[in-house]
Amino acid sequence: MRAVVAVDDCDVLVEGLRREGIDVIATHAASAPAYAASDGMPAAEAEALLRALADADVLVLEVARDTLSPTVVALCDRAGTRVVPLVADAAGERLAAACGLETPLPRSTEPWRIADALVAGPVAAPAPAAAVEQPPRPRVIVVWGPAGAPGRSTVATELAVELARGGRHVALVDADSHAPSIALALGLADEGPGFAAACRQAELGGLDGRELTRIAVPLGRTGVDVLTGINRPSRWPELSERRVSGALAACRDWADYTVVDVSSSLERDEEIMSDLDGPRRNAATIAALHAADLVVAVASADPLGVARFLRAHAELRATVGATRIAVVANRLRPGALGIDARGQVRRTLDRFGGIEDVWFLPQDPRSADAALLSSQTVAEVAPKSPLTLAVRRFAGEAVVPAPQPGVASAQPERARRRPWRHAPGDARAPSRAGAPAA
Repeated sequence: MRAVVAVDDCDVLVEGLRREGIDVIATHAASAPAYAASDGMPAAEAEALLRALADADVLVLEVARDTLSPTVVALCDRAGTRVVPLVADAAGERLAAACGLETPLPRSTEPWRIADALVAGPVAAPAPAAAVEQPPRPRVIVVWGPAGAPGRSTVATELAVELARGGRHVALVDADSHAPSIALALGLADEGPGFAAACRQAELGGLDGRELTRIAVPLGRTGVDVLTGINRPSRWPELSERRVSGALAACRDWADYTVVDVSSSLERDEEIMSDLDGPRRNAATIAALHAADLVVAVASADPLGVARFLRAHAELRATVGATRIAVVANRLRPGALGIDARGQVRRTLDRFGGIEDVWFLPQDPRSADAALLSSQTVAEVAPKSPLTLAVRRFAGEAVVPAPQPGVASAQPERARRRPWRHAPGDARAPSRAGAPAA
């Protein structure tokens, strides 16, 4: 058994493979095959690598976004060389599966186990989880809010990070056609292909999980892949309704959850445009809302923000139809509403909008400023901050609720739907409100 090892810091691995009788004929950096496949390597080094692959039976490759691509797989296929992937995290597993490789081995696997896998031959990838255990159906979650910067992008980003806990794969999409901001807030390059490229590929019928993995930008080690927004507002015609609908349909199959940040305006423009077939500035927002399984409606928890929200809420309900809406009151603070700020927001939304269930996120300027300064999420900078804990509770109880035991299902309807009626000492009141307990 002759092998080529393309793994960083591979001395221990190579020594162990040779001890098990594997003939390691060449060692390279993990990125070497990708450079050779993309013509980024000097001709002499690329020729030596290709010759080694042709002579080898197997390539042991450390899988990462910059080491594995369809061109690397095609290069090995032409040489008749089997690829054995080594992965360090769930993102590597998804990338190996997207490229059609066999079941990967953890990067920390002992050399003798890797040698046994080389001798045993390729192992077919396991059956899809649906055949063994039905997973939660992937969902498209759209975060919307009225004009006035109620915090849509912050809520969308923090919600995506919380949904990614437990190994879920979450896509964070910036579909704001007026003021995209996710890439700037998270320190990501906004000159890349992003969501606009995904929309173009969707229109051409070439958008799948492999292409989305190539286009997306991973958000550190959070398990979130970001499809950045347009880098200039003038590019809004690229986000047509048909393109956005097709791109989100592909994201539904690619990620467990897709969180979409959209703009505030819901106007359709038909009455102010002479070209009825022309592009619409708000088409991306409306298409995302039509594709949503859940709409997270964000209101700023102050008199002006609540008034704006109530005026726009009726139009939102008319746009989404029967789609469930979870209302979040963001930046809750006593100074703007006086005594019992939470109760005042609840009663106002209930009286004038018929909204009975409201979740609250506290104002947390210290954590938010630290996150903005470091171009990270609040969950990464301050994992125990009040805002992080509130978003985590909202995600766990309103977005992806756990199965309730039989006793909880017998809770009275009025008490369950109107949490503010609980007694002040009842522990369920702060839990249902979405803000951390004092």
